[in-house]
Amino acid sequence: MIETADAEPEYDDTAIRFLEALWGEGYLSPGGPGEVDRVVEGISLNGKTVLDIGCGSGGITLHLVERHGAAHATGFDVEQPVIEAARRRAAVRGFANRVNFVQSLPGSLPFTDRSFDVVFSKDALLHVPDKDALFAEIFRVLKPGGVFAASNWMIGHDGEPSPEMKAYVAAEGLSFTMASPARYAQAMRSAGFADITVRDRNPWYREVARGELARLKGPLYRQAAAAVGAGYVDKNIKTWEAMQKVLDSGEHRPTHLRGLKPVG
Repeated sequence: MIETADAEPEYDDTAIRFLEALWGEGYLSPGGPGEVDRVVEGISLNGKTVLDIGCGSGGITLHLVERHGAAHATGFDVEQPVIEAARRRAAVRGFANRVNFVQSLPGSLPFTDRSFDVVFSKDALLHVPDKDALFAEIFRVLKPGGVFAASNWMIGHDGEPSPEMKAYVAAEGLSFTMASPARYAQAMRSAGFADITVRDRNPWYREVARGELARLKGPLYRQAAAAVGAGYVDKNIKTWEAMQKVLDSGEHRPTHLRGLKPVG
């Protein structure tokens, strides 16, 4: 059973508007389509079935179909507001026949065994406390020979977080259950994955986040404040300042993960 710390919506309509103003329409995590392309680099999605875990408001799920040629993509999220936004986006873009969006309470993935050629996730797995159960479920729904590819926010160690990291997580106010890249790789191995690779993205996001903070304080402030209110933007500026400290120290480590489900 996969469990999360909180089944109540954390990404409500206000959060969606703010994050899309910062990261682009349909994107609730950094890097836009370019970073999605880097996560799946070298993987052929053409004609494949794809599961996008933690799909948010649907921009990535649609990108995997539009840009990468997936035959069908299923976006999955535990939160209703983002699923509703994703469904609206798919209808407007005319891809309702090649994508679907599933909302379910935290728990086992609501899909049958061996359902997907590829399982993808972008900065969502940190919300799941039980990493072993998470990867057992991902392994279960993958077809033999299928690929798991993800980006995720991690911590550089599995010891006590620093006061700076605790302050950042508190500022986010979200159900973060960070673990180290080594802990994720261990959970993947235990589930049965082979050819596991880990790619550190801290140097990339450290500089990107610095630019995001500058935009929030400068040219983006008025637009974002009009969308969600100045108080909400001011709160997030403080969050980005706290995040920058742990990015610069290396404790906050965005990371790419990849693994293969063996055929045998």
